[in-house]
Amino acid sequence: MTTNAEDSRTRPRRRAPAGAAVLREDVTEAIRAAVFEELAAVGYARMSIEGIARRAGVGKTAVYRRWRSKLHLVLDIVSALAVQGLPAPDTGSLEADLRLLYEVTSRALRHPVASQVIPDLQAEAARNPDIAEAMRKALRDGQESVASSILTAAESRGELRPGLDRDLALDLISGPLYWRAVVIRTPKLPKGYLDALARGTAEALKAL
Repeated sequence: MTTNAEDSRTRPRRRAPAGAAVLREDVTEAIRAAVFEELAAVGYARMSIEGIARRAGVGKTAVYRRWRSKLHLVLDIVSALAVQGLPAPDTGSLEADLRLLYEVTSRALRHPVASQVIPDLQAEAARNPDIAEAMRKALRDGQESVASSILTAAESRGELRPGLDRDLALDLISGPLYWRAVVIRTPKLPKGYLDALARGTAEALKAL
């Protein structure tokens, strides 16, 4: 009679499923970069897994092993923007903190890739609630975290009253730049605009 121990030695070992292999991070990053480039070049509607794979220098299988579809791929990448965030300024002054935030945000929004990708995804968001939610998180949550730090620091210095309306404050801080860069897409900011915006926003916040 064959014992359980003998049976376990003679039974052929099961192979690990192919999907269990470790995914190379450099390949994943190459695909992510290719997505932004492909979005900027052809837009979401015309973007394809084939085009992404070709731009990343990988096979389609490498893409599908990480994401089920181009929608899941884009949602993952756009959602990741929300957790990356922006560096929280800490200059010791509300106006100076706002000025630094505006400088960094303006530069990011006017990057050639971002200036093409964001409007295209916003158009898709009007038709796709999943993309709409991902865009909301990417554009709002990252800014909200930094703005909250700026407001908390200003309150602790006595520049702002405690307990002001944070949602309204975020609208005041973030609205003008997004209006200029994303909605009306002004090609170049007027000279001194960021200084005036930081000064005006600081005064508006103090009046809340």
